[in-house]
Amino acid sequence: MAAASATAYDVPDRMQAVLACGRGFENLRVAEVPVPRPGPRQALARVDAAGVCTSILKLIAQGEDHTFINGWDMARWPVILGDEGSVTLARVGAELADRYRSGMRFAVQPAVGVPPVNHRERYRDGAAGMRKCAVGYTLPGHLAQYVLLQEEVFDAECLLPLPAPDMPFFAASMAEPISCVYSAQERNVHILKAGPRAPREARLGPLERGVCVVIGAGAMGRMHAELALRFRPRALIVSDPVPARLERTRATLGAKAEERKTKLTCAAPEELKAAVAGASGGRGADDVILAVGIQPVQQAALDLLAEGGVANLFGGLPRGKHFLQLNALDVHYREIKVVGSSGGDPSDMAATLSAIAAGDIDPGNYVAAVGSLDNAIDVLRMIEQTSIDGKAILYPHLPRTPLRAVEHWDAGQERALLRNAG
Repeated sequence: MAAASATAYDVPDRMQAVLACGRGFENLRVAEVPVPRPGPRQALARVDAAGVCTSILKLIAQGEDHTFINGWDMARWPVILGDEGSVTLARVGAELADRYRSGMRFAVQPAVGVPPVNHRERYRDGAAGMRKCAVGYTLPGHLAQYVLLQEEVFDAECLLPLPAPDMPFFAASMAEPISCVYSAQERNVHILKAGPRAPREARLGPLERGVCVVIGAGAMGRMHAELALRFRPRALIVSDPVPARLERTRATLGAKAEERKTKLTCAAPEELKAAVAGASGGRGADDVILAVGIQPVQQAALDLLAEGGVANLFGGLPRGKHFLQLNALDVHYREIKVVGSSGGDPSDMAATLSAIAAGDIDPGNYVAAVGSLDNAIDVLRMIEQTSIDGKAILYPHLPRTPLRAVEHWDAGQERALLRNAG
């Protein structure tokens, strides 16, 4: 390997990392491993903050059968988990030195839209047919003190510079889950005409000054509600069966909704139909975002749509319970639409970072706990048991620290935590 450039960091020889060595929780461990050395078209980055993503549970359950693992022998070549993170370059390969230098900060889009470059022989059928790979799967992940950014990350333009040099570490890490919401909302398409003889125009996103409904007020649903306020709907209705979630929605979004001249209504499921009718004058909702993966809830939501309305199936349904009945007459005569998406891409990540910097969304609203890297497996258990409502942010260079629940997180709290830890 070619020598890496000089670095501003005293990079150690070994580091802590969260490893998956096979299927199941019994094959997860926090271990000490060698710090990788970057090749000519690679870089080594210090992980400043990392989120623990729900999608890791699917990898734990499926192991080598997961699409992004694709036969990779995890017992022989353990994978470093973590698809959400904020990084600072520490060492840069010789062939990248004209564009990158140590000290530069980035967020990483983990869904890497190119085939594997490295270790193709480790995949099923030599990676034949693979069009994507992923950070935190067979590409090294962020639940480690350092992450090797391989050729794939650079080839797919998945390294996103921060719009503000002082953006908090946690905010850059939170850009990944928020970017999935940003991407999903761009799938909502409304066909508009300025007048009877004007041409049709397609507008992306929830309808401006329309009636927008978000079903599910967990962390991802609340992200949807806050980002929907960018379009200044005249009415935003958030529904959930858990009163505490609705109260949290009111507390975090009430002032912003008032500022945007949006009427915010938080409704229990049995109140939803009447709330939509009241807000729309009986016409129905222009946008319904399903932030829950429950088949009967998604099915019933289709009846809430106004003419030309869009249902966004953000919450994935489990296999075996993934069919919905669609009224073809509503599609034909009322021109309703059903859309969906799966994650984001680099453009969504870049747009999300800008939205965070502009104050369109406060990522601190969705942080539920903070701690050190050794908490990662416990957090995954909490996610599995649905005992955490929000994101856990782990700081890999923090000394062993108990996981701490928080109502909100901000730059000042982050600085204090890191400063007090020495």
